Amino acid sequence: MAQQPAKPPSRRKAVRLPVVKSAAAGAVEDLVAVEEPLEIRLAGETVAVIMRTPGDDHLLALGYLFGEGILSGGQDASAIAHCGRLGDPGYGNVIDVAPAAGGQVDWERLEASRRGGVTSSACGVCGRGAVEDLLAGIAPLPAGPAITAASVGRAMERLGQHQPTFDATGGTHAAALWDTEGALVAAHEDVGRHNAVDKVVGALLLARAAGATVTPAVLAMSGRGGFEIVQKAARAGVPVVACVSAPTTLAVEVAQAAGVTLCAFVRRGRMNVYAHAERLVGLGASTT
Repeated sequence: MAQQPAKPPSRRKAVRLPVVKSAAAGAVEDLVAVEEPLEIRLAGETVAVIMRTPGDDHLLALGYLFGEGILSGGQDASAIAHCGRLGDPGYGNVIDVAPAAGGQVDWERLEASRRGGVTSSACGVCGRGAVEDLLAGIAPLPAGPAITAASVGRAMERLGQHQPTFDATGGTHAAALWDTEGALVAAHEDVGRHNAVDKVVGALLLARAAGATVTPAVLAMSGRGGFEIVQKAARAGVPVVACVSAPTTLAVEVAQAAGVTLCAFVRRGRMNVYAHAERLVGLGASTT
């Protein structure tokens, strides 16, 4: 089971910067969401450099490697730790995942996953075309479990309770995962939507590796529903993805092929369901 590393010092998610506002005389200060690079390594080898909001990097690294199909679960990692020493310049922006003895590591997929550059916080797994490629190694989710439309609406409403950095800056996305009993599994923020999902999935993997029985139900997302969000949810076995904004055509295609129920424009008791609406109960009624 992966060990949680000690948190680097002074890893703030928002900082105060000078800004000139149209309604103010002279410069004032405003809170701005932090965006910094994180180099993810596996057994000392660089896998990717991504832009993220610092915090819960161990979950981000684990969720990322799982989402790429390089690791099959939290049990495949023996430890996750930031590289370097406290006080070193840039400490906290490089993290290494040590494979567990006997763990499943797809080294060929690792090579295929290498970015060859920095991935922006707005980009998921860009450049992949065919739905078949996007779902390689991911079995379509079976029918069920039956989930009420009302629970999807509540999940989106409760998402706002887990966005303190957004409330302070307006510059981050959030993802929250709820189980079939309506209990919160994990909630995280990040400047990147897919990063927030990776952190949530990483938390799910660690919980399972620790022996917890977790049956995911609804992944609630701020922003739009891109294909990479659906792809990550499908690999983690999450049957319902709910987004506050619009989906993309590729997200709909991936959801249809993966057996994921894709809900978008989930707001104020209403939603549009673009794939596998049959999983939802009470869809014709108000979700509030």
